[in-house]
Amino acid sequence: MKKTVFAFFAIISLFSLSVFAQSYAITNAKVVTVSGATLENATVVIRDGIIADVGASVKVPGDARVFDGKGLTVYPGFFDTATSLGLAAAAPAAAPAGGGGGGPRPQTPAPAAAASGSNYPVGLQPEVLALDQLRAGEAQFESQRNQGFTTVLTVSRDGIFNGQSAVINLAGDSVSSMLIKAPYGVHITFTTLRTGGFPGSLLGTFAAIRQMFMDAQRLRDWKKAYAANPRGMKRPDADPSLEALIPALNGEMPVVFNANTEREIIRALDFAAEFKLRPVISGGAEAGAVAQRLKAANAAVLLSANLPRKTTSNSPEADPEPLDVLRFRVEAPKTAGKLAQAGVKFAFSSAGLSNLGDFFSNAVKMTENGLSKDAALKAMTLGAADILGVSDRLGSVESGKIANLVVTRGDVLSKEKAVTHVFVDGKLFEQRPPAPRPAGGSGIGSGPPPAAAASPATGTWNITIEAPGQSLPLTLVLTQTGSAVTGQMQSPALGNFSNGTLSFDAAVTFGGQSLDLSVSGKITGNQVAGTVSTPMGAVPFSGTKAP
Repeated sequence: MKKTVFAFFAIISLFSLSVFAQSYAITNAKVVTVSGATLENATVVIRDGIIADVGASVKVPGDARVFDGKGLTVYPGFFDTATSLGLAAAAPAAAPAGGGGGGPRPQTPAPAAAASGSNYPVGLQPEVLALDQLRAGEAQFESQRNQGFTTVLTVSRDGIFNGQSAVINLAGDSVSSMLIKAPYGVHITFTTLRTGGFPGSLLGTFAAIRQMFMDAQRLRDWKKAYAANPRGMKRPDADPSLEALIPALNGEMPVVFNANTEREIIRALDFAAEFKLRPVISGGAEAGAVAQRLKAANAAVLLSANLPRKTTSNSPEADPEPLDVLRFRVEAPKTAGKLAQAGVKFAFSSAGLSNLGDFFSNAVKMTENGLSKDAALKAMTLGAADILGVSDRLGSVESGKIANLVVTRGDVLSKEKAVTHVFVDGKLFEQRPPAPRPAGGSGIGSGPPPAAAASPATGTWNITIEAPGQSLPLTLVLTQTGSAVTGQMQSPALGNFSNGTLSFDAAVTFGGQSLDLSVSGKITGNQVAGTVSTPMGAVPFSGTKAP
């Protein structure tokens, strides 16, 4: 009886959710799996947001929307590992009185959550979560998706402690549907705060960071001793800022240091060694100079794809550029190759870029300066997923992984390439305007499809679901746009949902368990009948089309 009731309520929960059931098949395409061999003339099948199958002899499901990928290449979705995408914009910092200096830019961070209970000022609060600042909505990510980005690491750029980052997909109408992993790590920037208090200098910044980690160590040991035997011992102080550092001290969470110069990177590695932290370097402009040290520390690098350019005038009267500037411009494109040669894990980021398109053109420059194309591609896909701890679900084109895919015309690491389609969580985002249709072609990037024939499913249907002990009436209204059939099901008991057809599969979490459900119905004239199948049995439904 319990199983029957459980199945019944699981079905109700299915119909009360927005269910994504569209399936796709990309055929005849070159598939760069990254995790294995590149496949020629292969097929990728997507169902319910997951890569259902991939291979040269994969069978195309009958309900799939099929794209001819001849002449096109399918890649895993690309990662950007240093952004603040999806976060509410910080209020502009007030310019400090007096002249500027040559040191790091002072910051006046946006206010953190007032209810945190921290004993530390804004900017020194590592407990601030990017997850709490995320805003849902797909439109804000359009320019990134158009470049082929599907997943990013996002965190605030304000403060000395920037807070704790989140890994998100660039699609979803709610924060929960965007989220892949949170928190990822604690982020630190070697900067100063001029808010009228300490620290107001770089020396003070390093002292403040070190003191907070020392205090967090003391609090961790105090809490552990108190938990073992609290009698006769003063209760540990509650401080969310220090408590947020304890997972990092325990090695459960990496600490991401924003460091570009050789000196900053060495300072970060020394600090990580002192407190036995898991270091990640973000930026890493001069990381090639300390590649062996990074390898010895097992430190990963989120390498900025921002390469230096000549900024001085070409006028004969212009002062010559300093030797160190010239050297840096020559060495920067070689950094990725040096990291790869040393065996350092690294991924690419857009940090510092003013033009997102330079991400790929600069990656090409790196392949011309010692980095292999395979290593460059891995740094924006599976390598990034590995560093972020999500390679079990993202980063390669493999069955069972999340369907984050990029379809291009031309090699992504060539100067001539165009992104035609992007899938994020199995949702298709087509480029606008569409690419010109080649003569005789009908591929995935060849413009709008021909007008689809009218579907017999369109119209209004009166349906009854025969659930155990109860008949549930509902009304289904289906309409057609192009080849897609969408609709809304209404019922006093079941609420609303939208779905592409009368046949779909879905995974529903109910009561802490995951249920695989399959809904199918056959239309015969004005009649429809079918079943809702669950692991505990099937529930029938039937109905008629309204005149």
